[in-house]
Amino acid sequence: MMKKVIGFLMLFFTIALMYSFNEPAKEKINWISMSKLNELYAQSPKPILIDVYTTWCGWCKEMDRTTYKNKKLTTYVNEHYYAVKMDAESSAQIVFNKKSYTTSDLATYLLMGDMSFPTTVFLPTIDAKPAPLAGYLNAADMEAPLKFFGEGAHQQQTFVEFNKKMKKEWR
Repeated sequence: MMKKVIGFLMLFFTIALMYSFNEPAKEKINWISMSKLNELYAQSPKPILIDVYTTWCGWCKEMDRTTYKNKKLTTYVNEHYYAVKMDAESSAQIVFNKKSYTTSDLATYLLMGDMSFPTTVFLPTIDAKPAPLAGYLNAADMEAPLKFFGEGAHQQQTFVEFNKKMKKEWR
């Protein structure tokens, strides 16, 4: 009997040890294509976040590795936004808001001519004037703009007013 108990405990601890080394699955941002954005937005509008990047951009890769893996940010974006990744140097033709663009033309429009990477573009609606934020942003830097548009605060106040009152939680 004692051998069975010891055997069971050994098996239990071995399995527990194996699982303790496995990292739990992390939530990821649900990145969608521009064509999927058009389809989903037509069915159910919500704010849009566009990560405009290039393949050679080191800070773009750093945002993917850090910022876009932050649990609070990821959860918030998936709940409140349609999130699109856009390679600014792709040669693809893109339809956005029922208009056809080359990728570089759409990037120029979204970035308001300031072609620096990475740039995070916020659109409260698909036909709104883009609100681009250029440069590397960590999760704490993105909290206020994400919530400003994600919660509709842009309709009642300026970003400066919102940012002064907002309780920061993503440190």
